[in-house]
Amino acid sequence: MRIFKEIQSIQNWCKEQKVQGRKIGLVPTMGYLHEGHLELVREARKHCDIVVVSIFVNPTQFGVGEDFEVYPRDFQRDSSLLEREQVDAIFAPTAGEMYLPDFSSWVEVTGEITAKLCGASRPGHFRGVTTVCTKLFNICLPDLAFFGQKDAQQAMVLEKMVRDLNFPLQIIRVPIVREADGLAMSSRNVYLDAEDRKQALVLNQALEQAEKAIRDGERDAGRIKQLLQEIIGSSPRAEIDYAEIYDAYDLADIQQIDRKVLMALAVKFGKTRLIDNRLVEV
Repeated sequence: MRIFKEIQSIQNWCKEQKVQGRKIGLVPTMGYLHEGHLELVREARKHCDIVVVSIFVNPTQFGVGEDFEVYPRDFQRDSSLLEREQVDAIFAPTAGEMYLPDFSSWVEVTGEITAKLCGASRPGHFRGVTTVCTKLFNICLPDLAFFGQKDAQQAMVLEKMVRDLNFPLQIIRVPIVREADGLAMSSRNVYLDAEDRKQALVLNQALEQAEKAIRDGERDAGRIKQLLQEIIGSSPRAEIDYAEIYDAYDLADIQQIDRKVLMALAVKFGKTRLIDNRLVEV
């Protein structure tokens, strides 16, 4: 397994792989890997000759007062896990390598798809995501890039960026990986104390009950949204940022559930903000 810190080195290496006809799969991460990340790696291995994992805690997608400084990091542990998964290369640049002092170029997707949900709660977040992913795509030259469904809005935004700007690659979404009790795996789960960890189970429970209501015939989007909020609100430590239901393709508002929809949640337990979601097709 190769470990690259410099852009020019990994870009040249990836060019060599392409010249030899090898298909490259990229798994962008911010490190502190869990089973959800490893599932992305395994999916990439199924489809690609070369698997590259980036580990970079991207400062430009964090807002003022967010957890950039304390975001969990453990490169040694991450690299051991990736070596076990037979990853071909890790790209682990510094912030200074990715953003030179005079950096001033940004990639931004506008419209409803970035104005809602995390886009409303975290101004500038998706500009940071799309810019860093553009850089990673240009550096690592992937044919396929793998993202988790847990970050559903992020995947939608990147799919639109790739379509709009004609990137020669495909975004592959991989289903959410959950703990045995249903909590979606996240690097931020380590922030939860025992009681918050227990109460956070309400997120998956709310999504399950809302999906059951839709399967049982409820078609009023407003009622489903209310159901999500009521179930989550029953948890004393839950502070709802959003609990919404939108069109699954572009986050358009819906009144009636007559197509594939995305139910999306962001809820704080203590200082920890967790997200979760579920796609439902009727």
